Amino acid sequence: MLRSLKNYPRFLLCLLAGFSAMPLSLLAGHLLLMSLYHASSASHHHQPVNIRHFPRPGELTHLLSTNFTDYELLLQYLSLENDDSWKPRYLISRSVLGLNKRNSSLNYTWPVKRVAVVEGDIILGGLMMVHEREDTQICGPIMPQGGIQALECMLYTIDWVNNQKDFLPGITLGGYILDDCDKDTYGLEQAVDFIKGSIRNIDDGTYRCPDGSSPVIRQKIISGVLGAASSVTSIQVANLLRLFKIPQVSFFSTSPELSNKQRFEYFLRTVPSDTNQAQAMVEIVKILNWTYVSILYEESTYGIKAFNVLEERLAQNNICIAVKEKLTKDSGVASERVYDKIVRKLLSKQRARGVIIFGSDQEVAGVMRAVKRNNVTGYFSWIGSDGWSARALVFDGNEPQVEGTLSVQPRAHVVEGFDDYFLGLNVKNNQRNPWFIEYWEQYFQCKWINSTVTPYNQNYDKFCSGDEVMTYSNGYEPERQLQFVSDAVLSFAYAFRDMHQNLCGGKPGLCQGMNPIDGTELLKYMYKVHFTGLSKDEFEFSKNGDGPARYNIIHFKQIKPRSYQWVRVGEYRDGQLTLNLSQIQFRLYEKAMPLSVCSDPCEKGQAKKFVEGENCCWHCFNCTKYQVLLSETQCVECPLGFLPDHNHEDCIAIPELYMSPDSYWAIGALAFSTTGISVTVFVILVFIRYNDTPVVRASGRELSYVLLAGVLMCYGMTYILVQKPTNFICGAQKAGIGLCFAVVYSALLTKTNRIARIFKAGKRSARRPSFISPKSQLVICGALISVQISITTVWLAFTPPRAIYHYPTREDNHVVCAASINASYMVAFAYPITLTLICTVYAILTRKIPEAFNESKYIGFTMYTTCIIWLAFVPIYFSTAEHVALNVTTMSVAISLSSTVTLVCLFTPKLYILLLHPEKNIRQSMMPQNKYGTLKNNILIVSSSARVESATQSDDYEMNEKLHSFYTSVTRISCATQTSNESSTEFQPNHAD
Repeated sequence: MLRSLKNYPRFLLCLLAGFSAMPLSLLAGHLLLMSLYHASSASHHHQPVNIRHFPRPGELTHLLSTNFTDYELLLQYLSLENDDSWKPRYLISRSVLGLNKRNSSLNYTWPVKRVAVVEGDIILGGLMMVHEREDTQICGPIMPQGGIQALECMLYTIDWVNNQKDFLPGITLGGYILDDCDKDTYGLEQAVDFIKGSIRNIDDGTYRCPDGSSPVIRQKIISGVLGAASSVTSIQVANLLRLFKIPQVSFFSTSPELSNKQRFEYFLRTVPSDTNQAQAMVEIVKILNWTYVSILYEESTYGIKAFNVLEERLAQNNICIAVKEKLTKDSGVASERVYDKIVRKLLSKQRARGVIIFGSDQEVAGVMRAVKRNNVTGYFSWIGSDGWSARALVFDGNEPQVEGTLSVQPRAHVVEGFDDYFLGLNVKNNQRNPWFIEYWEQYFQCKWINSTVTPYNQNYDKFCSGDEVMTYSNGYEPERQLQFVSDAVLSFAYAFRDMHQNLCGGKPGLCQGMNPIDGTELLKYMYKVHFTGLSKDEFEFSKNGDGPARYNIIHFKQIKPRSYQWVRVGEYRDGQLTLNLSQIQFRLYEKAMPLSVCSDPCEKGQAKKFVEGENCCWHCFNCTKYQVLLSETQCVECPLGFLPDHNHEDCIAIPELYMSPDSYWAIGALAFSTTGISVTVFVILVFIRYNDTPVVRASGRELSYVLLAGVLMCYGMTYILVQKPTNFICGAQKAGIGLCFAVVYSALLTKTNRIARIFKAGKRSARRPSFISPKSQLVICGALISVQISITTVWLAFTPPRAIYHYPTREDNHVVCAASINASYMVAFAYPITLTLICTVYAILTRKIPEAFNESKYIGFTMYTTCIIWLAFVPIYFSTAEHVALNVTTMSVAISLSSTVTLVCLFTPKLYILLLHPEKNIRQSMMPQNKYGTLKNNILIVSSSARVESATQSDDYEMNEKLHSFYTSVTRISCATQTSNESSTEFQPNHAD
C-alpha cells in the first residue's frame, strides 16, 4: 500500500484540501498519511526515516480523537518538527488550508447559499443584510446588528403573530429569508427565488405537460417581501417584484427616489424618506450656526438622492458646501488610500469643521480609520445619517474619532421582549437561522465544530462549546432600529387579517379568495393598516407609502474618560426640531460649540465684500459715520435729518430743533418784549389821559399814536418769532417784521420831513409849506406804510411762506422758516432800512434848528442808535444761523431794542413833563431869552407873549402861532441892518395849508 501511495502525492494533497473543514484531530490522520508517504519514499530511495515516535494502530485511534488547537503541537506529538524533509509538505498543507495569511483565498465555495425557512400558510419573503459587503469576495463578514438582529427580529415578530389567538384564525405566517450581502446585484439574484412561485401568474398557458395538463408548481408562493435594507438593493428588487405584483416593505431603505409611486408602485417602507432626514440635518446645522460645511455621501441611490436634497436645502438657508466627496459603494470597496485622500481634501478647507456624512456604516468606518491615521482626531464635528450612526462597526475602536457626532435616526423604540429573546439564543437552540453559527463564531472569536469554513473563522485559536452566553457586558450591542423590522412584519400581518375578514368572512383557514393572495388587492389593504406595534408606537403608511416622519437626534459623547455613549438629545417631528443644547458635548469638558464658518461674522456696522466665487467667504469693511447697512454687502447714506443708530442698522430721525416758548432764550426775549409792551401801553394810556394838553398836542398826537402802534407791533413780533415754525407762523413773520418797522419809520420820516420842509420853506419865503396839517401827515404816513404792504403782498405771492427742515450741519435738524435761512428777510427789511436812512438824513439836516424844535434832536438820536443796532444785528444774525435759539433771540431782541430806543428817546421827555412837571405843560416862547432873547448888536428883542416848550407839530392854531413867531424872528434877524421902520414891521404868517 505504501508503495502504491508514492505514485499519488497530488491525490493526497487534494484529499487534504477536501477535508480542510475538519477539526485538527481529523487533520492528524491526513498528516499521518503524509508521514506514511514520506516513509515510503525514503525507503524507496534507501533513506533513513527520521521519526522518533511513530504511532501504533492503538495510538492512532487516540490521536484521531484528540483536539489539537495548534498544528505545531501536532507535529511535536509526532516528533517531526526537526525533520527538514517535512517542512515543504507542512507548508504546502498550510497553504492549501489557507493558514499562512489572514483571509487568504481558500479552495472552497464561498458563500454557500442558505435560506432561513419558517413554514406557514402565508409566506413572507425576507431579504436581509446578513453579511457585509466585500470588494474581493461576494460577501464580507457577518453583520451583527443590521443583519443577524434584523433577521431574528423578523422571526420573532412572525412568532408573535402566530402566537396570537385568533389573530389570523386557522392561518400561520411563515418566512423565507435570504441574504443579499449588502450588494444590489447579488440581492437581485437572490430575489429571483421570491418570484419562482409566482411565474404561473404571467401566463398559465405557456407551460403544459405532455398530457396537456398544467404543471404542478412546487415553489413556495411569496405573498410579500421584507427588505432590502439598502436603498440601492431595494430599488433593484422593487423593479423585479413590481412585474409580479408582489408588495414589498423595506425597513431601512430611506432614499427619496423610492417615494415615486409611478416607478415603485408596490414598494412601501416603515421608515420615513431621507427628504425629512436631510431637512432635519439642515435644521441642526442652523442651530449650531454653521454656514460652511462639507458633505460626504455614498455612491449609491441612498447617498446621491440625499445629497441632492441636502444641497438644495442648504442653499435655501445660505449655507455653503466647502467639500463634497463621494464614498465608494456601488462600484466596489475603496482602499484605505482613497479614504486618506478624502480626509486630506476635507483638511484643505480648514474652516469647514462641520461635516455631514450620508452613508452606510462600512464606508464611514473607513473614513474614521483615515481620520485616525492622519492624526486629525477631534478636528471635525460630524452630522450623521441613520445609515451609520449608532452602528458598532463604525464607532467600535474609533470612539475618539466619532466623539461629538450628532445623528438623525428615525425614531424607534425597543421591540418589547426582543432583547430577552435574542440573548437567550445559542447555536444549539437556534437551528432555523443558518447564519447564526457564523455570528456565534464572530461574537465569541471561536470555531464551531464541523462549521463551514469561511475566510473569517480560520483565525480563531479555540473551539466553541455552545454554552457561551451573550450579555451586555461581553459585547452585546442592540440594534436601535428594529422597530421598523417588526412594524414591517406587522403591516403585512394586519393587512392579511383585514383581507381575511373581508374575503373569508372570518372563517378559519385560507379561503378561495386568498389562495393565492392577489398582490394588488393586498396593497390596498396595506395602505389602510393602522396599528400599535410591539414598540408601543402607532403606525400607518403615508400617501406615498412612507413611514411616519419621526426622528430622534442622538449624540455620541464621552460620559467620563474613555467611556462613550449614544444619548438622545432631541427630536425632529412634523418639520419641527427640538434640540437640548445643554446635553451636547463635542469634546469632554468642552461645552463650547465648534465653529464651521468660512469667514467670521462681520461686526455691527460692517458690510461684507464677498470673495470671488465664494458665497460664504468675505471680508468686512466699516460703513462710514453717516451710513447704515442697506444689505449685508451695501452701505447707504442716511437722508438729511437722520443719523445711523449705534449698530448702523437703522436711520434714526434727529430730534427737531426749533425755538420753543419755554426755552431759556425765549423766556428772556419774551420778558424783554413783555416789559416793552407794558411800557408802551402805559405811554398810550398817559397820552390818552393828557390828550388835550399842550405837550401832547405839540408832539403831534396823530403820528405819535401811529408811532406807538408801530412800537407795540415790534414788541409783539417776539411772540411770533419764538413759536414753532409753521406755514402760518412763517407768513406772519414775513409780513410782520417789515410792517412793524415800516409803521415806526414811516411815522418818524413824516415828522422829520415836515420839519425839514418847514425850515426850508421858511428860508425862501414866508409862505406856509403844503401838506403839513395832521390829516395830511396821516395820509403821507399811510402812503409810506402801504408801500411795505404792497412789497410784502407780492413777496408772499411769489414765495409762499413755508416751514422747512434746515440742516446747517450733517447732525442738525432745524425747523425754520424758509425765508430765514438765506437773505430773503432782506426783502422785508429793505424798505424799512430805506426809511431809516432817509430819516437819519433828515435828522442830520435838522440838527441845528432852534431848541424849540428839539424833537428833531431826539429823532436824530433815535435814528443814530437804530443804525448802530442794525449794523451790529446783521453780522450777528447770519453768524448764528446754526444756533436756532440764539438766531431767533438775536432778531427778536434787535427788533425790541429798536422799538425801545424809539420809545425812550421820543416819549421819555414828554412823560417827564406830563407826569413829573405838569407846571411846564403850558405854552411858551419858541425861543427862550437865554439863547435868543438878545441878538447881536441888540438888533432884535423877541416878545414873550406866546411861549411853548416844544415847538414842532401841533394843532393848526398852535402851529400858526409858532410859525408866526418863527417867521417874525427869522425876518427880523435877516433885516437887522434895515431901518427901524422896517424892523418894526411884523410878519403876518400865511394860514393856508
